Amino acid sequence: MTSTRRPVFDPYLHDPAQWGASMAHHAELLLPCLDAVGPRTIVEVGALMGDLTRVLAHWAGEHGARVVAVDPVPGKSLVALAEERPEIELDRRVSLEALADLPPAEAIVLDGDHNYYTVANELRLIAEAAGDAFPFVMFHDVCWPHGRRDDYYAAEQIPEADRHPIGGGKLIPGDPGVHDHGLEYPRSAAREGGPRNGVLTAIEDFVADRDDLRLAIVPAFFGFGALWDRGAPWADAVAAILDPFDRNPILERLEANRIRHLAAAHAREGELTELRLRQERMEGVLRTLRHIQAARAEKHERQMNPGQSFLWSGHPVPVKLPRSAPPLRQRCCFSRGICAGHV
Repeated sequence: MTSTRRPVFDPYLHDPAQWGASMAHHAELLLPCLDAVGPRTIVEVGALMGDLTRVLAHWAGEHGARVVAVDPVPGKSLVALAEERPEIELDRRVSLEALADLPPAEAIVLDGDHNYYTVANELRLIAEAAGDAFPFVMFHDVCWPHGRRDDYYAAEQIPEADRHPIGGGKLIPGDPGVHDHGLEYPRSAAREGGPRNGVLTAIEDFVADRDDLRLAIVPAFFGFGALWDRGAPWADAVAAILDPFDRNPILERLEANRIRHLAAAHAREGELTELRLRQERMEGVLRTLRHIQAARAEKHERQMNPGQSFLWSGHPVPVKLPRSAPPLRQRCCFSRGICAGHV
């Protein structure tokens, strides 16, 4: 049975900056693959706010399946969604604990901690549980920036020997280092590339000696990956869906262009924010200087005209100017409250 209607969802619901960070952007590919595979259970690792979970629950509701959403720190919207939809079971364990304990599932989404150590061990646990029936596994962030660069949601949970130094800065496409402008990834590795670094590297190392597995990469919205058993009864159907998009050079150029513009726009926004803050500081200095100038002017007038009232400080009191004051000076002082000639 295929999906009879497309679920109504907003992939930018929890992405106000419109980075395209949700895997829900891949729904038009992901759902036909689920139609072909026909899983009874879908395990989603890294459900977070529930954007993709909502899409999966819609499919599961139509097909009598269930969704196990794994996330140790689920967002409020995911918790509410799990309470609303009976197809969803919320598992609050980290992925390596959950996958070591959950029964085998026919379809699994890996979109949790984007680093080599975690993904490599997630795949190991999946393979051990699956035996001869390797499931249909989907991945997010197999392209830039985390395809070849680790990111650590909680670095202390990764053994020190399996961690790369953390850069704590911003990333620019095409540059392996970190910078003070670009896209903010404060928990990412200081350098891109090299062995045991990144999501795609972990997947490639896992399939290197597995001729029975097929890997497809769709270079869009930070990269969608799919891994499946070539001998599965649904393997040809999945291949027919993904083959036109697998490492498609047009999509690769589009994604490269998208992230360059995204990084450039984010850098410009950072520059504009800094300019606004600088302007606010300058305006504060100017206000202070005006107050000082007004105070000096008032002090000068009080010394020159004892017993008179003035408007320098902004208080609503009558102004009495000496009759001998020139008319131009009176108008200037009365209308502006500050006169350069009085300083």
